[in-house]
Amino acid sequence: MYIEELELKNYRNYETLSISFENKVNVILGENAQGKTNVMESIYVLAMAKSHRTSNDKDLIRWDEEYAKISGRIQKQNGSAPLELIISKKGKKAKYNHIEQQKLSQYVGNMNVVMFAPEDLHLVKGSPQVRRRFIDMEIGQVSPIYLHDISQYQKILQQRNHYLKQLQFQKQKDETMLDVLTEQFTQIAVKIIKKRFEFIQLLEEWAKPIHTGISRGLETLNIKYKPSIDVSETSDSSTLIKAMEEKFSSIRKREIERGVTLAGPHRDELIFFVNDRDVQTYGSQGQQRTTALSLKLAEIELIHSEIGEYPILLLDDVLSELDDYRQSHLLNTIQGKVQTFVTTTSIDGIDHQTLKEASTFSVESGFMTPV
Repeated sequence: MYIEELELKNYRNYETLSISFENKVNVILGENAQGKTNVMESIYVLAMAKSHRTSNDKDLIRWDEEYAKISGRIQKQNGSAPLELIISKKGKKAKYNHIEQQKLSQYVGNMNVVMFAPEDLHLVKGSPQVRRRFIDMEIGQVSPIYLHDISQYQKILQQRNHYLKQLQFQKQKDETMLDVLTEQFTQIAVKIIKKRFEFIQLLEEWAKPIHTGISRGLETLNIKYKPSIDVSETSDSSTLIKAMEEKFSSIRKREIERGVTLAGPHRDELIFFVNDRDVQTYGSQGQQRTTALSLKLAEIELIHSEIGEYPILLLDDVLSELDDYRQSHLLNTIQGKVQTFVTTTSIDGIDHQTLKEASTFSVESGFMTPV
């Protein structure tokens, strides 16, 4: 899979942009704050219908404009197809192959991307929220139903929190509605937990040998998904439901006192172990970076194994953050099989055949031109 054409209108600092790409490595050069990352982000948004940098869609619309439009054409094994996303203050409209998609969860997954940016190096040592978002975005690309479930989960979570707040301030005294919301919450939470267990198992299968390779055989990576209820990957749905019901029964009083839902997928954690030691707590910076790189390379292979095509790889200002050995490992892995976009201020000092054969573009003040 690769993107052949990209067009932007009123996107960030781009008034208009129309550019073509080849199915190889594309290097985007430019000084900071000129619009390199905006191009990367636009490809990501075209695929995922949301940004990796901001949760506020209005940030994507050029100053003083009513809307932003991203369109592109992707080439897949079964032919090419256009995609279009219009972002306005009223919301988003998405089209795939000229047909408007009723739900964004139906649109996401038509074009697959893996983004690796400096903030992804914080995947290991950052907050649990960063890791949960990582899981949700990646599963969502290969499972539209998961995106739908997450969206439903967020709605019920919001309603449940709202009702707990009312009970906390005694604006409501009847707890029957809480029972109804808890049952709905449990049903959807169990689906999410099961899917996450499956995904983490697959991710570990791909990431383990990659990590061993990057660490020259010195390190073994293990990934553990830790839900906020006491269950394991072997638990079936009825066991999960029972465990969740028992959990909510035991924390009910505390939840009402605090006015917030204290268990569920929004409280789950992902833990990485290198040679059986928790990397977040005990790992060196090098081990944390190797773990993050292994995860990203594993994502590429996992998506390929699920959909039969390689995703597009976006390397946003990340090569300069990696040492020569990890740079080489990354570039050797993608060489010749993954369309890749690399943003950097300079490729001086990166001596690799992949970059010598790359297409190069220059970005200055919201204008992008082939070099």
